[in-house]
Amino acid sequence: MQLTQYTDFSLRLLIFLALQNDNKLVTINDVAQHFCILKNHLSKVVNQLAKHGYVKTVRGKNGGICLAKKPEQINLSDIVEAMENTIDVVNCQKPACPLNGHCELKGILNEAQNAFFSKLSQYSLADICTKPKKLKNLLNWT
Repeated sequence: MQLTQYTDFSLRLLIFLALQNDNKLVTINDVAQHFCILKNHLSKVVNQLAKHGYVKTVRGKNGGICLAKKPEQINLSDIVEAMENTIDVVNCQKPACPLNGHCELKGILNEAQNAFFSKLSQYSLADICTKPKKLKNLLNWT
């Protein structure tokens, strides 16, 4: 299983926001520069995360984005499920597989995926950010 780039960018953005002191507002440009991500891509991610209640957006001259919840309240499994278009491991319908209904592959893969999400659900955004000084250093924080 491979997460989409969209989900990867979502997680990076949330990490960046979690590292802010006092939930400081940052701009999409700030995040885009630190991760070398196109601003347009990041804008879509921000909109989706805001829609799901993970980030707060403030418009205007002094606007920006920040976390809408504490990092401890943001479960990694929930983020992945919210940001992925589909979490089906395989699609036996397109193209139609002649083994559909008689093969155990989909069941086995679904079981593995359930184990993945079960493990992921044990972690929050706070668990990723346990070494803020090191992470800020790696991002060339100024």
